[in-house]
Amino acid sequence: MIETERLHFRKMTEDDLPWLIEMRSPEPVNRYLGGTRMQNPEALAKRLKFYIDCYDKFGFGSCIMSLKSTGERIGTSGLQPLEDSGEIEVGYNLSERFWRQGFGYECAIGWLKFGFEVCGLGRIVAVSVPENIGSWKIMEKCGMRYEKNELHYGIDCVFYTISRDEFLKKEV
Repeated sequence: MIETERLHFRKMTEDDLPWLIEMRSPEPVNRYLGGTRMQNPEALAKRLKFYIDCYDKFGFGSCIMSLKSTGERIGTSGLQPLEDSGEIEVGYNLSERFWRQGFGYECAIGWLKFGFEVCGLGRIVAVSVPENIGSWKIMEKCGMRYEKNELHYGIDCVFYTISRDEFLKKEV
């Protein structure tokens, strides 16, 4: 797994389900993640299994994100296949009290670096509901470019992308 200046990441386990439900239950968080249709205990149990399976299949997946300074869990982030296309997606979500502190950018750039430099991926994508301006601003700050709007996870999303070459040029 990766580490960044302020964040530690670890694989999710089945023991994380109660925390995941609690973290994604508040409306300000789940409205950007498909709402209660996708962020309910049954859907999250299924999604957690998907996250765990990704580690075995791909060597990466969505992870628990914690503060290095305290160990407190603040959200989840990582790389995973986008269910609709299989393209590798960088994803991130935070408990609301950790918004607007630079953690979204810090984790996203860390996962992009891991995906391109360690995993050798050629392209990474990201999706967000159009209303989540903070998320797509992070994508743009990471050097990703808007490509189109399309349905993912059954909802309309903005679709951003960056190639390995584009990212490595940005990093120089």
